[in-house]
Amino acid sequence: MQTFLRFILLITLSRPCFSADTLSPTQPLSESQTLVSASGTFTLGFFSPTEISKNRYVVPQSSTGVLTLSTNGTLIITSMQHNSTTILWSSAPTRVNLNNPVAQLLDDGNFVVRDKDQANHVAWQSFDHPTDTLLPGMKLGCDLTTGLNRNLTSWKSPNNPSPGDYSITMDIRGDPQLVFLYGSVRKWRSGPWTGLSFGSIPEMVSYSRIGFNFEFVNNNREVYYRYNMSNRSIITRLVVNQTGKAERYVWLSQSRWSLFWYTPKSQCSSLDSCGPNGICYPFGSPMCSCLQGFEPRSPRDWAMMDMSSGCIRKQPLDCQNSTDGFLKIVRARLPDTWNSFVDHSFGLEECRAKCLMNCSCIGYASADMRAGGSGCILWFKDFIGLAIYSTSGQDLYVRVSKTDLGSSGRKSHRKGIVAIITVIPATLLLACAAASSVWIKRKRITGQVQHHNHQSKIRDEELELPLFDLSLVLEATNNFAPENKLGQGGFGPVYKGKLEDGLEIAVKRLSRNSLQGIDEFKNEALLITKLQHRNLVRLLGCCMDMDERMLIYEYMANKSLDSLLFGREKTINIDWQTRYQIILGVARGLLYLHQESRVTIIHRDLKAGNVLLDETMNPKISDFGMARTFCGDDTTTKTRKVVGTYGYMAPEYAMDGIFSVKSDVFSFGVLVLEIVSGQKINGEAIDPLLSNSSYSLDQVIRCIQMGLLCVQSNPKDRPTMSSVVFMLSTENGRLPKPKQPGFAAKRNSYASPYSSNACDTITVLAYDTKLTLCQETRRKIIIL
Repeated sequence: MQTFLRFILLITLSRPCFSADTLSPTQPLSESQTLVSASGTFTLGFFSPTEISKNRYVVPQSSTGVLTLSTNGTLIITSMQHNSTTILWSSAPTRVNLNNPVAQLLDDGNFVVRDKDQANHVAWQSFDHPTDTLLPGMKLGCDLTTGLNRNLTSWKSPNNPSPGDYSITMDIRGDPQLVFLYGSVRKWRSGPWTGLSFGSIPEMVSYSRIGFNFEFVNNNREVYYRYNMSNRSIITRLVVNQTGKAERYVWLSQSRWSLFWYTPKSQCSSLDSCGPNGICYPFGSPMCSCLQGFEPRSPRDWAMMDMSSGCIRKQPLDCQNSTDGFLKIVRARLPDTWNSFVDHSFGLEECRAKCLMNCSCIGYASADMRAGGSGCILWFKDFIGLAIYSTSGQDLYVRVSKTDLGSSGRKSHRKGIVAIITVIPATLLLACAAASSVWIKRKRITGQVQHHNHQSKIRDEELELPLFDLSLVLEATNNFAPENKLGQGGFGPVYKGKLEDGLEIAVKRLSRNSLQGIDEFKNEALLITKLQHRNLVRLLGCCMDMDERMLIYEYMANKSLDSLLFGREKTINIDWQTRYQIILGVARGLLYLHQESRVTIIHRDLKAGNVLLDETMNPKISDFGMARTFCGDDTTTKTRKVVGTYGYMAPEYAMDGIFSVKSDVFSFGVLVLEIVSGQKINGEAIDPLLSNSSYSLDQVIRCIQMGLLCVQSNPKDRPTMSSVVFMLSTENGRLPKPKQPGFAAKRNSYASPYSSNACDTITVLAYDTKLTLCQETRRKIIIL
């Protein structure tokens, strides 16, 4: 029947002019006709697979095809050519006697042969013979009584709907699971049903919260999976395509199918990425390591990044003396279960005891994750296909010798990694692939940076980064509701969200027309995960699902400094002491970037909008998409692509593309003057709002002077951030007088790109210095 449906079933959302939904023995369906379900959702007829295809399936162009229902309930496709009728296909004889057979296309897409007078008296149905598509209500799996096996099989090509090379079937051996086959070769598996989802598809749990109802049945009569939608108006389908992917589509109101989910999607999705007893880490570099107590079977192969031989035990198990123990692996994708033993009547403690009693048993886990776990899965051979997930996955207990149980568990082999199983090595940013939720704890990278046309490498950086599933972000932000939008930047919009545990987050979503892009996305995630400082914003994770690219940060209750200083309504009067602490905090954050982190980092876009404030008004530098890293002592370079925000850019950078740590110092100086003035430095130097609060005039003047030192024209004259922090932290000591500021009218090797017209000469009385400032720069500093 698979062939039949490839030839005649067409899904559409528009009602053709021929609207009958039923065939009878006296009313056949010709090639020019269609059946339409009562709601108009589904249409059945002869079709061409694509608009460019001239083939009609199955009827040759010179022939006429007809679908007929016989009086005994058999469907028949015939072709008439040269006055001769040929039977091309017929359904199997029905096991049910029908007095008055009809064939009807139902509103769920099922094409059934039944008795006209008994709607539930179904003798044959298309849902028992799926092709490449699984619709809501269809079963994927085995009928153990009749021997019927419902599989999905890909098309040969987009233009050829004959059976292709890929299929999805239910493997009922051991603990049943879906497997993806290329011919007869197993390429991917769903993992066993955990009571909530298939183990390798943890996102099913979150999809259940948005209207998907998943069902898995495993008894002595049948084993199958199917799904339905709570909202019947939502139309979705699961398809296995000719490229080897299972894809879920949702019908949009714009009359098109939208890809909602697919698998396999990560380097750990294949059936056995890391060999026997290896652990695969999605987005890891390297992606494989050995279980604790195991080592590579072939160290030479692992050194060449070929992990297919897997791992072997360092010490044999000691079953006779009962000294073995169990190593708990959290958030695991369970190993292949085709050769496991399953008993749902056991509890976890009984499962452990059963494993210890059997010298061949190598590990165990709960069979059902609901209500704290129940049932028992036992493994007796090597672990195959073990991987690590994030907030999903489940506990796996691996049997190891007493010696290995007491070892540290975090060692390196050739500096292929043998890691403790609660720690996940991962690399993110070398490919923007969609990802499932994966807590990334430990990572080795080999990245490249440039300075003076030489390349140097950053090696063995340890990063922390979780990946969030798209459905979790959608739920947290109420599907990016307008009322949750916090603001808009060059990267894209930023939304407030709340996770299930109550944690508030800020979601930075890359816009399709963003001035920044994938490179900046990778750069920001890569850099911020290296940094740990109270004055740098904390990246909680990222989301890379389909074409979505998002960064998830800790939520800052008091938003950005820009909104507080320059917003239309200043709802918060920031007193001087708070402003001073903000200045000092930003300075300490920059000092960490320039001198205290493992590599020198130049932010390149420091401004009030990129300083966020938490609930205690503690400042945190954000937005590292434009940042650059340096190794060694030489931290000056030139770029052809000038990025950042004009007005905060140092003149040598804006004009000639030369940037260094002193470029950030210049931006910091502008920021300090804005914090003091409360304006975009085009009015009073001291914010009038401060007149209602107490402040130290000497401290204010000291900050102004220090700010002007930072914006001096020549980078060599600007202080380092260590000097700045020192100046801010001490009230004694005379500060040097600032030289010509970087936005002066006079041009030199570090001159401003701005016009020299309409310049004002004003006197800064605080330190008796005359400065020439241009109106066009909108940078006038006046101390009254």
